[in-house]
Amino acid sequence: MDEALITAAKAYIEKLFGDIHDGHDVKHSLRVYRNAMDIAMDIAKDIPGCDPGIVALASLLHDADDHKLFDTADNMNARLFLSGHGISPDKADRICAVINSVSFSQNKGRRPDTIEGMIVQDADRLDAMGAVGIARTFAYGGSRGRSIEESVEHFHEKLLRLRDSMNTDAARAEAEKRHAFLLAFLEELESETGIV
Repeated sequence: MDEALITAAKAYIEKLFGDIHDGHDVKHSLRVYRNAMDIAMDIAKDIPGCDPGIVALASLLHDADDHKLFDTADNMNARLFLSGHGISPDKADRICAVINSVSFSQNKGRRPDTIEGMIVQDADRLDAMGAVGIARTFAYGGSRGRSIEESVEHFHEKLLRLRDSMNTDAARAEAEKRHAFLLAFLEELESETGIV
């Protein structure tokens, strides 16, 4: 894997996300990257065809064209970075296909066709669970003027469904722990506020 390219991608998303702090920020993308690389390392011995370079770039760029943040078409921001760093059109298409398979709301239960897509989807979904998932939910809700009650609805619409949508064994194991934390949080929140 080209470490200089990874460093450049990190710098690109840092600039791209700028002052965005709604839970879909550069730190989210860096956590997804770390999650993805951990999952990829875990399964590399069992699935030798996995391309870690595609996993790395797709995970770092997975929100570069998120419809909640940017008004772009055909992965314009991701493609701009990839073409500017000598990535072939074929490889850029493969990376963008992975990116396009990640979103929970855009894919409605569809699983990615490639192992790279499965890994990045799992990595992104893990970052929507556990303590960081809770923090992101309320950060995003607050940025959109949502009340605590409205943000809690997101737990039932999405977060509590993620455990059962994981593609890889490594992600399933981590998702179990994070799911349990979500349930414990909701139980405590209900006991303190009556919000279910």
